[in-house]
Amino acid sequence: MADANYVSFVERLQKVEKRHRKLSRGYVRLKEVDGLLIPVPDRRVRRPFPAVGVMLTIAALLAFKGFLLAYHGPITYGERVDLLASGNIVEQAGAWIMRADPITQWIAQQFMSIPGLF
Repeated sequence: MADANYVSFVERLQKVEKRHRKLSRGYVRLKEVDGLLIPVPDRRVRRPFPAVGVMLTIAALLAFKGFLLAYHGPITYGERVDLLASGNIVEQAGAWIMRADPITQWIAQQFMSIPGLF
């Protein structure tokens, strides 16, 4: 009989520890139960993939490429990308990423239209 009580105690203790871990991340509101205010844990929805972060990274890369294309000009930029493409496999991957695509060219035109930037 002592073992059954011990198992029951351990189960209750695990439930208390689980609730404590949930509440340690914060709680949203207090719920009234029999005149007592009990904190309700915050239910955060975790996204499996950080889409916003990836989109911001791509936008920053495109802006950087456009700035470089506008600063160096299309001929010098193309020569530097070609030089990068003649390197090892990592440099070739970098050249493929840094090539002047239509979006990059449009962004470069937008940078060039700003007076006094270059």
